[in-house]
Amino acid sequence: MIEDLHLRNSAKALVEADIAHLRADLAERGLGARAADRIAEGATDVYEEAVEVAADNKGALAAIVAALVLWFARHPVLQALFGEDADERDDEDGDYDDRYHRDQYHDDAEQGSRWHR
Repeated sequence: MIEDLHLRNSAKALVEADIAHLRADLAERGLGARAADRIAEGATDVYEEAVEVAADNKGALAAIVAALVLWFARHPVLQALFGEDADERDDEDGDYDDRYHRDQYHDDAEQGSRWHR
């Protein structure tokens, strides 16, 4: 029994030492700093993986960048090709006037009053 008591006291001393070490470590660097470090490490890992994938797929990356550039420059490109603004062509196809749809509901007083709210 005495041997078990010494073994228990030794284990208790180890646990108390571990707790004291954790408290000192947390006092030195708080949880927020530790979380920020882990997030930064994760972001670095994601960045490195993205660079590796981009290096392996240069053609696909170039196609995506070219598609984005064309998308954002679509109005000047369409104007250069067709000589008119793309919005003007849409209006020529069919003048959409929403007043027609609003006027339909004026016949029904309840519907018209809800429409104007």
